[in-house]
Order: sequence, then structure tokens, then C-alpha cells
Amino acid sequence: MKKLLNTLYVTTQGAYLRQEGETVVVSIDRADVLRLPIHTLSGIVCFGQVACSPPLLGLCGERGVHVSFLTERGKFLARVTGPVSGNVLLRREQVRRADKPEVALEIARSFVLGKLANSRTVLQRAQRDHDVGPSVAKAVDALADVIRRTRRAADIDTLRGLEGEGAGSYFEVFDRMVVSQSDAFSMQKGRSRRPPLDPLNALLSFLYTILAHDCEAALEGVGLDPQIGFLHALRPGRPSLALDLMEGFRSILADRVALSLINLNQINGKGFTVTESGAVMMDDETRKTVLQAWQKKKQETIQHPFLNEKVEIGLLPHAQALLLARHLRGDLDGYPPFLLK
Repeated sequence: MKKLLNTLYVTTQGAYLRQEGETVVVSIDRADVLRLPIHTLSGIVCFGQVACSPPLLGLCGERGVHVSFLTERGKFLARVTGPVSGNVLLRREQVRRADKPEVALEIARSFVLGKLANSRTVLQRAQRDHDVGPSVAKAVDALADVIRRTRRAADIDTLRGLEGEGAGSYFEVFDRMVVSQSDAFSMQKGRSRRPPLDPLNALLSFLYTILAHDCEAALEGVGLDPQIGFLHALRPGRPSLALDLMEGFRSILADRVALSLINLNQINGKGFTVTESGAVMMDDETRKTVLQAWQKKKQETIQHPFLNEKVEIGLLPHAQALLLARHLRGDLDGYPPFLLK
């Protein structure tokens, strides 16, 4: 397992990134404010009006450092990677299995079971730690029922429907886990995405974007094609496999970071504004606080139930991508999702 590497998030508007030898240099108003050796980075994420020099992009491509460009709101725009690498035989097997409905179904089932089980665990922990009311207990039971039916789903469309049903039960009571600042952070109209219509949805969408970046990089790191998925439908430019992989991590990583930020009063409703279109955006200071919390969370360690070893949380997508690759190569009988205990 490779050591935990960091992602550099650049949020200051007008920042310029360039290469000096083996170093990434960040300049603001022509003054150098940060220098980082390239070998300490696994990715660079640029928000808004942030530019990178062509030589730096070339260096990042050579060293496997993925560079993503997002809007200030966190909407994904583009990603720069180096030459396609990895085992071509592995990628061919990935395509073959994705084209076989009965085989793709079993892999997709593992992704959905991981998502549902982890969502249920997060709700159960909220029950244990806070007075969240009977509605959460009802959602826990509903998720248990969806999990049972997911194990018997006969086709991919049924599986997708069950995934949506489970997500609906989970987000229906998500507000109950917000025990502080509930007036400012509530899902007034449920889960809204494009655009997010309240601060809580804006926070979750932002964290999901960052998580997707990490999952995409993890898949490319083991030689898999992030666009050829098993659960999410294939669309041009859509990282379907990265979206598959991140399903099991939404609740236990992104959602828990969001809830901690809110419940510990590290962010507040004043850090969000509503645009003329009704979309909600977070300000620069809030975004920096969120990114700092995300990086700190990634540095924590957790016992991996399948590998039976301590793993940094930031490496969980890499560990799961490796297990998926082993399954596709025939080294494992099935893909074991990460299940939070």
C-alpha cells in the first residue's frame, strides 16, 4: 500500500501554479506563497480562476498527479491526466464484464450493498449518540428491508430502483442528525443537486465532488478505466466507475464530515449565499474550512475489515480500487465493499 499523499486545493482567485524543477510553486499577485515537492502530491484541485502552466501540467502527467478544474461552487469542469497506463488486459476484462449483464449485476450489487449498509450504520450511530427520534429508527428498519431485497435483485434496473429507495429513506431523516444550527442547515425540499437549494445540500454536493475526484484518481492508479462502470449508466465524459466506487463512501466520509462541521459549529449559515437563480453557494472562508476538515479526516486511520490492517481513511478509495482490480483479474471471487463497523 502506498503512503498517504496529499491533494493540493487552490481556492484563491487569480492564483497561478508553475513548475520549478521538481517543485510546484503557487503564486498570487506575482508573489510566491507556497512551494511543494511534486512527489508529496497525489492531486491538485483548482477552484474558479486558477491557472496552471503547461510545463507544470506536463510534470503532473508524468508523475501521475491528477489536476482537476472546478468552478468556485465546486462544479466539475475538466481533468488533466497523463498518458493512459496500467494493464491493458485488465482494462479489456473490465469492458468484457461491463458488457455482460449477469456479471455486471453482481459487481453493481456489491456497490449498492456497501452504500446501503454504511448509510444504515451512520443512522445507527446517530441513534446511539443523540436523541434523533423514532423517524430515524424507522429509516434504519427500512434500510434493512431494502438490503434484504437488494441481495435478491434480478436485474440492474431493479437494483438501481432499490438504491434510490434506500437513498430516499436515508435523506428523509438526514436532518435529524443535524443537532446544532438546525435552522440554518436543513433539507427544506429534500436532496437537491443541480443546483443545491439550501446550505446543507450545497455542502454535501461540494464534498461529493471532492470524493469523486479521489475515487477517479484511485481507479486510474490501479489501471482501471474510471468511465466504464457497472452500476451507473455509461455516458460520454461521465466517470461511471468512479461514481460506483464512491457510493459506499458517501455516508461514512462526506456526510460525516458535513455533520461534524455543522454540529461542532465550525461553519455556519452566514457562509452561504443564494444566487438569483436560487442556487446556494459557499463563500471562500467556508470552502477553506471544509477542505481543511476533509484533509484532516483523510489522515485518520481505520481498520479495514477485509484487508485486516490499519488504513488511512484517505487511502480507502485506493484500497477498494485495488480489491476491484483483483476481482476483475480473477484473484478474488467477488468484490468486497468496505463496510463500516
